[in-house]
Amino acid sequence: MPCGLVRVARSELEEWASAADKTLHTIRTTVFDSSDGLRTLAVVGDYTPRVAKSADGKLWFSVPDGVSVIDPHRLPFNKLPPPVHVEKVTADRKEYRKTLSGDVQSSPRLPSPVRELEIDYAALSLVAPEKVLFRYKLEGWDQDWQDAGTRRQAFYSNLPPRNYTFRVKACNNSGLWNEAGTSFNFSIAPAYYQTYWFRFACFAAFVALLWALHRWRIRQLKGQEKRLRDVVETIPAMTFTALSDGSSTFVNKRWTEYTGLSVEQSSGAGWQCAVHPEDLVRHSEKWRISVATGQLFEDEARFRCAADGEYRWFLVRGVPLRDQHGNIVKWYGTLTDIEDRKRAEQEREKLRQLEADLAHINRVSTLGELVASISHELAQPITATTNNAKASLRWLQRDPPDLTQVRKGTERIIEAGTFASEIINRLRSLYKKAPPQRELIDVNGVIHEMLTLLKGEATRYSIDMHMELAAQLPKTMIDRVQLQQVFMNLMLNGIEAMKDSGGELTVRSQLQDSQLLFSVIDTGVGLPTDKGDQIFSAFFTTKTQGSGMGLAISRSILESHGGRLWATANDGQGATFHFTLPTEVMEPSPLVT
Repeated sequence: MPCGLVRVARSELEEWASAADKTLHTIRTTVFDSSDGLRTLAVVGDYTPRVAKSADGKLWFSVPDGVSVIDPHRLPFNKLPPPVHVEKVTADRKEYRKTLSGDVQSSPRLPSPVRELEIDYAALSLVAPEKVLFRYKLEGWDQDWQDAGTRRQAFYSNLPPRNYTFRVKACNNSGLWNEAGTSFNFSIAPAYYQTYWFRFACFAAFVALLWALHRWRIRQLKGQEKRLRDVVETIPAMTFTALSDGSSTFVNKRWTEYTGLSVEQSSGAGWQCAVHPEDLVRHSEKWRISVATGQLFEDEARFRCAADGEYRWFLVRGVPLRDQHGNIVKWYGTLTDIEDRKRAEQEREKLRQLEADLAHINRVSTLGELVASISHELAQPITATTNNAKASLRWLQRDPPDLTQVRKGTERIIEAGTFASEIINRLRSLYKKAPPQRELIDVNGVIHEMLTLLKGEATRYSIDMHMELAAQLPKTMIDRVQLQQVFMNLMLNGIEAMKDSGGELTVRSQLQDSQLLFSVIDTGVGLPTDKGDQIFSAFFTTKTQGSGMGLAISRSILESHGGRLWATANDGQGATFHFTLPTEVMEPSPLVT
């Protein structure tokens, strides 16, 4: 081999062959080189030496520069194990000198910390000192013997403070080990921060610090609790807390001052004494349901004031506090005074009722102006019914009776009666006082109805009525009666503007920018030049007998449906009133005048 002639015992090979992981198994060998009298046997490149065995047992090796012969039965063997000595110990560059006996001072105590430790050792062998091999082990640190080869130093770093025993053994050139070897005892003194008294002092200081932090935290929490309690006591609302079962545990000062009930009197279900008897059952049941389901609680109820015995409306809200598992731990709630809001709502409700009554009065007043026209419209189907009935009687008196003509006359009577019934139904819907009811309406159909209803009034004043309606107009959500009232007000205003001179009244519908746009166009006297912006104001009118509410109510109706109403002057004679309605479904909103 490149290192020389290598001898391996058969037992070593067998042990290696039986090993599970051959890469981790070490084979012990004996190397013979030029120091043993051999010629150079180094293998260079792909050259493989040839080996032969003679009859006398000698091994012949051919090498590039000659022949080498070795007798395996007469190999030299060194039977003296080399004695081992520890020569020097260096800890953090400080040497510990030898004693008179030649050994290092026994059991030295090294100061801590020891970051770098070097132990020098040697073994005496005069035959082949360069082939002496070493093994060492630091008991208390190394788990097994460390093969050092021919190296004569052992290195350690950052050893903790404790007692140690350093052992070292060596083998000679023939592989004979001095198993006894030698040992060296030493210890590393602990630093001040590694001593028990220092650790105890640190532990005591840590405990004292924890205690101080604990006391500081307690004072801090008490301060926070006091500040929180001050906030709870001074917020402009009554507050309360309750357990997970809904029983009250705390009320703030404003509650006790208002109701006259102390915290103890309000605990549990005692707070119910302050609730108005008419609200108690409903309010308590709603609170019970929220506690059972864990939903947010919100309700309005009246609570008695201890000072004057009066009840005021409060908005009660409660929210649950949950733990990490979602279980309710506590309830927190507030009571906010809404008495003023309730009164304002009642006033607004009264105002809405007055507006509805006023709109109804306006419809009735407007219908009064249509009596003559309506009577004329009803006279036509009534006259037609009478004439058809007389004709049918004459056809029945013939011999034989002409039943075909009788049937035709009866059908005409039914048509005339149906037409009269439709006129009466439209009048009834306009006259009837009922709450608004919104539905999807085809506005073009409403326009047809109003033109039919106002046809007699227009004919009376020689006014031609026209329709320009867009096909397939989308429906809108609106109250039919209120929409009829808007068209009736606008169309009657147009007829009123043209009753002295006659003219044309045009009603137009179209879809513009996703909205329904309607226009009522007349050729009358037009808008007042100096007061055009006041025509939609309540009680403003240009008629001698007008109430000044028609246009104001019409605008209020349209705005409550999400639309708007405005007027423009025509290029020629007359004026045009425009209004829009949304195509989507709108939520109901109160009328605003």
